[in-house]
Amino acid sequence: MSLYTQSIMVAFLITIFLSFALFIPWLIYTYRKYGYLSISKTIIMFSFIFYFLSALCLVLLPFPPTRDTCSLQAADTVHYNLRPFQFIRDILKDSGIVLTSPSTWLYITKQPAFFQAFYNFLLLMPFGIYLRYFLKKREYWKRAFIISFLLTLFYEVTQVTGVYGIFNCAYRIFDVDDLMLNSAGAWLGFFLAPIVWALFPSHEAVQAKAAEIAKNDIVKPLSILLAIIIDLFIAQLILVVVPNNGIFEFFMKFIMYMLLFGLVPTITGGATIGMKVLRFTMTSVKGNGIIQKTWRRCFAILATISLLEMIAILGQIKLNMDSPFYVLQIVITLVAFMAALLIRLIIIIHVARVLISGGKRHLFIDEYAGLVATRKK
Repeated sequence: MSLYTQSIMVAFLITIFLSFALFIPWLIYTYRKYGYLSISKTIIMFSFIFYFLSALCLVLLPFPPTRDTCSLQAADTVHYNLRPFQFIRDILKDSGIVLTSPSTWLYITKQPAFFQAFYNFLLLMPFGIYLRYFLKKREYWKRAFIISFLLTLFYEVTQVTGVYGIFNCAYRIFDVDDLMLNSAGAWLGFFLAPIVWALFPSHEAVQAKAAEIAKNDIVKPLSILLAIIIDLFIAQLILVVVPNNGIFEFFMKFIMYMLLFGLVPTITGGATIGMKVLRFTMTSVKGNGIIQKTWRRCFAILATISLLEMIAILGQIKLNMDSPFYVLQIVITLVAFMAALLIRLIIIIHVARVLISGGKRHLFIDEYAGLVATRKK
């Protein structure tokens, strides 16, 4: 059992890492498609990633201690089983089970071969449940069965080839019973899936909400925040080539943010690159002066970022202990640290309140500029 839990733990750790890498792209995809973050689809997608990695780890792990797996095996080792229903023979062998005597059937649960077959049956059952969600219609059960069979065939081929030559001999066998049990489990999961998916909104419900958001021209606060994150990420990518020497770096950041949050929206009529990616733009609350208000928004962003940058520069001042201003430098460093911490805390609280409000509150940069987000072109 510890082998199973270790494999699942490895899959869990990989999933956490992938979640950090994939969450922003997933947000972008979701907002482009639906106009809002669907919690149900997010849970389904990332749980599928976790399940798929868990199944793969259960099939492949633990790896042998050496690539020379042939040296760990006898010369006559058989790496495949092509006899269907061999698992039944293994369960009945020396088990004391008499098929005509029901009282002996409980002995099945004490046989390792039974649990091996049972786990193989369960392994792809969740895959069948996910396939029902992705394929949607019950009539696609044949397609789901073929996909499941191909997946388990991929697992078996991966095992028998020693992970495609990484190991010089197979460290697990190719088993035709695994093909049957995995495929049967996925097939059953496909038909049991409605019981699970009844707990989640349907595709139609998600699409209906997306249509309502588009009709009412709703742009969620998270969309605006995500657009800012995209723009800041673009700025950081460009600024990687800028030498890290304090004032010059600060000057280049100032210019870059002015271009991204001021010049670009002026050219596009209110949208930054991040907004273009998420398919919305900013418009004036009063319907006029969009360019002027765009630059007001840019100024608010520049003022906030510049304040944090200047505080960071003050906090980096270093003097020799013999300097008469050494005590002052310590005070300035401490004040700079507390100021930076306080400003970031205020921003975090402000953003949290905006996100929780669901659109009733606006980011201070938009409130100051008199701008609101819109999906209308």
